[in-house]
Amino acid sequence: MPHRMMPGFLHGKLTLALRRAVWIAVVALLCTGIQPRSALEQSWLAGKQLKAIPAAEFARMIRDFSEAGGYFRSDNLVSNETAYLHVADKLKTPGDGRGAYIGVGPEQNFTYIAKIRPQIAFIVDIRRQAVIQHLMFKAIFHRAATRAQFLSLLFSKPVTGAGPGPDATAAELVAYFTRADTDPGAFDKNLRAIAAILSQDFHFPLDTRDRSMLDHVYTAFCRENLNVHYNVAGSGAGYRYRYGGFLNSWNYFPSFGDLILETDLHGKPGNFLASRTDYEFVRSLHESNRIIPIVGDFAGAKALASVADYLRRNGYKVAAFYTSNVEQYLFENRVFDDFARNVMLMPITEKSLFIRAYPNRRTPHPARIGNHGLTTLLQKMRVFLDDYRQGMFPDYWTLVHTHYLALLPD
Repeated sequence: MPHRMMPGFLHGKLTLALRRAVWIAVVALLCTGIQPRSALEQSWLAGKQLKAIPAAEFARMIRDFSEAGGYFRSDNLVSNETAYLHVADKLKTPGDGRGAYIGVGPEQNFTYIAKIRPQIAFIVDIRRQAVIQHLMFKAIFHRAATRAQFLSLLFSKPVTGAGPGPDATAAELVAYFTRADTDPGAFDKNLRAIAAILSQDFHFPLDTRDRSMLDHVYTAFCRENLNVHYNVAGSGAGYRYRYGGFLNSWNYFPSFGDLILETDLHGKPGNFLASRTDYEFVRSLHESNRIIPIVGDFAGAKALASVADYLRRNGYKVAAFYTSNVEQYLFENRVFDDFARNVMLMPITEKSLFIRAYPNRRTPHPARIGNHGLTTLLQKMRVFLDDYRQGMFPDYWTLVHTHYLALLPD
């Protein structure tokens, strides 16, 4: 019966019953402790619901967007930037529209992706080995539902007994895998499984050279596990140390264990492996084939231009572009203008950010906090382009000292 046709006494009874039902539901929610989802939980759920990019398309983008590989002097298996979390507070508001992330280098990208919550990410690195390493990470994410499983597969250290729980702290994870033993048999089995996953599930068969790179990277994590660190070719023993001995000086690079335990400006661990929800969000993007590694030169004619074209055609806006200190080398090689032209192709908003790392080796940056070897900086991409068009960047020093955002609380 339409509402306007109901007899008065029946309408009153239904209204009273409806009110009671609503009240009972509210009380039940309060009693069971169910709370409204946080913004981060909502963004994680949104990530879980993203339509997967087909595996064949994922592999095609890697092939078609990539350029010829180039040389870089470091074996950049993990980050060397201990101040990487100093920008965490500024990354919690994603860019406008359908946010995209662009980055370079190894696992540090996962932490920035976890903070920004983009819908798609591209990792652009001049080294072919970096792409193979990210594909290795992808295969491990594919098999590892939890952070403990991820580290177990990465280090070939099987979890025995109860192991770290799903909500274990970063310190508990590091402590467990410091004690756990490596299993050579697990290493061989895992390496074969990773290669099979890449070929069968992600349509990315490895040729002989790729397989050699995969073997090198996976062996390094198995051999060094939490002690694996950034290494400069020919740097000598002065750059090596064991986990727990990091001095936060230029001559000592952090281990993977140190990076997992690093904190933000509030003293809170913020690595993607320090949080269950952060890990699950990154994994959800990997599972939907939305973290795409490609071989590319920032000043090249193909890789970044292809990424920019894809983002524009599919309605994405760049939330953040992590460049580390690549721009330093672009200036040294006199190709920075080519990079700037690639940035001009990017679909950006007023909120789009550059994330940079400035080496304090010779002259410390005025924004340096503590005694970190590199200072992490933010700059708005539109401000950068405006300044560039005015000819304000004759060198790298000027670039990193112009219009960067303050990180410390007011």
